Amino acid sequence: MMSKLTNSAPNPSHWKRYSPLLRIVFSCLLLLYAFSNIDWHKIQLALPFIKLIWLLLALVLMFFCTILSGLRWALIMRRSSKNSFQDCVLWYFAGGLINQGLPSTLGGDSYRALKAHQASKKQPTHDANVSVSFINVALDRSLGLAGSCLLGALGLGIGGAMLGEWVPSLGWTLLLIMLFGVSLISLLLYIPQTRSLYQQLLQKIQAKQSFNPTIFAWGAPYNLIQIPVATGIHYLNVLAFLACLEACQVRVPIEALLIAIPAMALLMILPLSISGWGIRETSVAAILGLWGIDASLVILASIFYGLLTIVNYLPGAYQLMLRKNEHLS
Repeated sequence: MMSKLTNSAPNPSHWKRYSPLLRIVFSCLLLLYAFSNIDWHKIQLALPFIKLIWLLLALVLMFFCTILSGLRWALIMRRSSKNSFQDCVLWYFAGGLINQGLPSTLGGDSYRALKAHQASKKQPTHDANVSVSFINVALDRSLGLAGSCLLGALGLGIGGAMLGEWVPSLGWTLLLIMLFGVSLISLLLYIPQTRSLYQQLLQKIQAKQSFNPTIFAWGAPYNLIQIPVATGIHYLNVLAFLACLEACQVRVPIEALLIAIPAMALLMILPLSISGWGIRETSVAAILGLWGIDASLVILASIFYGLLTIVNYLPGAYQLMLRKNEHLS
């Protein structure tokens, strides 16, 4: 009887094997659903009038956004190691490129954490565990998530009336709660007792070198710069998507994008599709539809945005080729 139950239990290796295929299928189904809402005649009429200068601007904004994100992570890493800014930024691009073929951002994050640790091991004074690099990546991601959520709450406060009369109040309330949370984290890192407890926790997991990066990411007075910068980085993504819409000659209120893009970013974190394809198109079209924006051209702009995202991360191919050459040699 027990053997039958054992045989009928799901095998984790089977899920690991078929999970990528399921996510590809899910992405394809979402894209098919998005395409079913497209008026192809409108697309045919719009394509000859696509303004390439706006797509170029979107790419420049994405590139600048990625550079800033890579430099932020480099500054966090340098609180526990001596990795160069150039290496950290290249690893950031490479991680982003890896994520373009994966269901979530974890693969690229793991890559840059491991690369940072391997480079740190070559330093004469290195004594850090690999967990230090992973915690530093998590600190960078937590700032990015905070910036996205703050921007989304701001969008709800400014333009949430299109979703419901009570939504703006919810947006401002969430914004205040999140700012209170940022202040609370800073306070806990300042109070000697909680500060000591956190240091003991890091000591237990052999990651004591992550204490200074934590202070730099979330402690005062650094958080007075980190939070606005994190929010500003995500605002650049909003502007990049706005440029893609402008390329398709679609006019969208900025407050609508302040709601749609953070929501899209949160959904794309979930390991449900390949690099967010399908989720991006359907979610943005659904939200902007509340403002009466035509879904066909929104989906077209979203596809441009997805393709430009891949182009944006292409500098990471240089780092991946270096890694391949190292293995061959």
